[in-house]
Amino acid sequence: MSANEQIVEKFLIEAKELLEEIEEVLLELEANPTDSESVNRLFRAFHTIKGSGSMFGFQELAGFTHHLETLLDQIRAGKMSVDAEIISLCLESRDLISELLDNSADEERVSSMANRVKARLKVNETFDQVISEKDTEPKTRAIETWKIYFEPDVDLFTSGMNPVCLLDELRALGECSIKCSTKSLATFDDLNPEECHMSWDIVLTTDVGEHAIRDVFIFVETGATIKISKEKTDGNEQEPKGETIASGDKTPENERNEDIPSDENQNASKLETADRSIVQKSTVRVTSDRLDKLVNLVGELVINRARLGQVTEKYADPDLDNVAESLGRLVDDLRDGVLGIRMTPIGSTFTRFKRLVRDLSAELDKKIDFITEGGETELDKTVLDRLTDPLLHLLRNALDHGIESTEIRELGEKPKHGTITLKAAHVGGSVQILLQDDGRGLDRDVILKKAINRGIIKQEADPSDDEIFSFIFAPGFSTASTVSSVSGRGVGMDVVKRTLESLRGSIEIDSKQGEGTTFIITLPLTLAIIEGMLVEVDKTTYILPMSSVKENVELSEKDKQKCQIRGTLAVRGELVPFTRLRDLFNIPGNAPSYETVVVTNTDSGRVGFTVDRVLGNHQTVIQPLGRFYEDLEIVSGSTILGDGCVALILDPSGIVREAHKSKNLIKHQNRKNN
Repeated sequence: MSANEQIVEKFLIEAKELLEEIEEVLLELEANPTDSESVNRLFRAFHTIKGSGSMFGFQELAGFTHHLETLLDQIRAGKMSVDAEIISLCLESRDLISELLDNSADEERVSSMANRVKARLKVNETFDQVISEKDTEPKTRAIETWKIYFEPDVDLFTSGMNPVCLLDELRALGECSIKCSTKSLATFDDLNPEECHMSWDIVLTTDVGEHAIRDVFIFVETGATIKISKEKTDGNEQEPKGETIASGDKTPENERNEDIPSDENQNASKLETADRSIVQKSTVRVTSDRLDKLVNLVGELVINRARLGQVTEKYADPDLDNVAESLGRLVDDLRDGVLGIRMTPIGSTFTRFKRLVRDLSAELDKKIDFITEGGETELDKTVLDRLTDPLLHLLRNALDHGIESTEIRELGEKPKHGTITLKAAHVGGSVQILLQDDGRGLDRDVILKKAINRGIIKQEADPSDDEIFSFIFAPGFSTASTVSSVSGRGVGMDVVKRTLESLRGSIEIDSKQGEGTTFIITLPLTLAIIEGMLVEVDKTTYILPMSSVKENVELSEKDKQKCQIRGTLAVRGELVPFTRLRDLFNIPGNAPSYETVVVTNTDSGRVGFTVDRVLGNHQTVIQPLGRFYEDLEIVSGSTILGDGCVALILDPSGIVREAHKSKNLIKHQNRKNN
């Protein structure tokens, strides 16, 4: 990839991030139309996209965004107010800009959207007008004098920026006096021509206002020190309006108001004080492939650390023990650090759904209050990326079939506005996500009747509510009389469940008819490393995920004879079905006198697995089995043990399904043992 292609790719990534920010700010602005700070954030985001797009050859994008920029500038000036039409117009424009970035936008649609924006502005200008045209409206602002201090980042030149162009833009705003400071410039022998070590003190007399001045520096904010203050009319005092912008500090919340000294010595003194208070924050973008490779290498380190532990036990050398212990701590810290890099706040995913709820509620003519909680909860990015589609499907179902129409809600004495709540939280070593609506709830009788008609369950069966609700995850199962363009409860729900199971997660349903439905999703924090329980059958070692294990129960020879007849084991007053892994896997040999039943939570409830021995906990680095074994339900992966042997990671839910097929597990309804 050439240097130019890399720069364009960087622009596209940053533009996509700005579009996400634009959507989030627009939805916030819809709830609070008088928030001037949100308007300023929108203007800066669109202005950045326009300027960078023009710089990298996206002229059509820059031309269209220019009209939006003009619209927002009118709002900032108080000549227009934010209303529902403007919010919708900006959201549609945001989608169009995304298409322009992907080169998938239709030219006719671009022209149509531009005309809609211009119609709202009520101006006569063609779409092909020059982007850099000046505002021809009469100047109504008072003439003011501003003092500006500008010290760019030393790497300014590497981004293709020329400070002279910025100074020329300031001159175009009014009467301008510029003084250059070279006090930080290195000697000729040490001078690096690719670095900028100059700063400028500027006095500008203009009628354009502070926003226009700040917009000049919008592309060089990162890493720069920019201070702007207005000089009062008597010339003796200054109204502090300055800000120091460090890398990553682009938002208004990070603005710092400081005076601009009139004396150069005072200026230098205050700058030194300000510089000490600046917290430099920088980010580095890397491809996911590099990060995945790093995670794999850390996984190899964890495996070899375990092997080293076995060697130290064998030789019992104190010096070797100390080295192994120190290395173990370092590997643990490195593992946590690398896995932490892949952790992403789930709030970024939640934000996308706000737009979905807004658009679909308007399409369905329903009033919806969408509440999100726990957006700071972090989840592995790999898990988060694959979680979007299942959550999207559940949300569409809740909007279409869960929440009733306004008329029906009024008849049921419910609030006109339906409520959908999406929240996330850490629960133990997992993340739990709840999607809750206060709609009509699931009708157990309708679901049961449909399940009987489809042969999923027999007529004489008496399933629990949880089992009935789980039928909606059957392929093609739907209770909707008609399938809408938005959703059909049950249609595609099997895909939701399969996707979550592929992430080693689970989904449960809690519903009360007339009150609403809650989907409870439980997911592991990461797919790379898990805590597992080592178990042994004959001389073969297996691993059960600790997130599924609830307790271990010893099974004596006497207990075996009792339990083998009925296929269940009494655990704390509850009958728990169990299966012997030795029988399920056709492992020859005799079982020991005392076996252990590992009780786990599965999709079918609590189920026990009989093993010869439990060896203890093991930090498991998951290795894929390969495409030839991807349809093997009972195994979710493999790992390498400290002695170099391979151990299979068992999937408890998959084992239950396989056990039902082979009749090694008696199906029953869990009940209390009276």
